[in-house]
Formats: sequence, structure tokens, C-alpha cells
Amino acid sequence: QVQLVESGGELVQAGGSLRLSCLASGRTFSSYPMGWFRQAPGKEREFVAAISRSGAATYYADSVKGRFTISRDNAKNTVYLRMNSLKPEDTAVYYCAGSVGSIIYYAQKTSYDYWGQGTQVTVSS
Repeated sequence: QVQLVESGGELVQAGGSLRLSCLASGRTFSSYPMGWFRQAPGKEREFVAAISRSGAATYYADSVKGRFTISRDNAKNTVYLRMNSLKPEDTAVYYCAGSVGSIIYYAQKTSYDYWGQGTQVTVSS
């Protein structure tokens, strides 16, 4: 069993930056592809970014491409989401997710087996 704990969410002004962290329990973190999703009030949970086991491959939603960067430190069992040029429409609860298998379909929630509890990001205009 893997537990994921997100942190780093807070209130920030539009144009600002934040870095979210997701700490994973267990000694096999490096074997899990990881992803970030977000859910705004009244909306479906949507894909934000994903990263391969080694970190060599990364994937992004069009809405965040060029502004957000996903990375991981396997020695620290942590995956990060660096968010720059934040917009009010980025306001959401951000969730970290891990997969025990492949993430060929990295944008689909069903590709992931473990989820964190979420961290709130609020961007004011």
C-alpha cells in the first residue's frame, strides 16, 4: 500500500508561483509513474501533468503547458509540481496520484491506483 501526502497549496495572486510537493510512503516509489490532477468546485477532476518512473518523460495538459513543470526526486520519494504564471482558473484542489502499472493513458484517472487527499490552490485576480 502506498500513501501520498500533498503539501504546498495556498492563496496566491494571479501571476504568482507555487510549488506543490507529494511525499509517498514505501520503498518502491521509483517504480510508480506519477501524476497530478485538479478539481475545481462543480467540475470534474482533470489531468494536469504526469511523469515516468525515471522522470525522463513528462506529459502536460494543454491548459498548463509552458507554465507548469512536473519533476520527481526518487531518493526523497517526492514528486513536485512547479506552477508559474498562475491564473484564477487554476484555482482547484490539486491531487497527486500514483500508478502500479503503465500510464500509456496518462490523462485518465483510471490509470492511477493511489491518490492523495489533495491540497487547495487558490489564485486571486
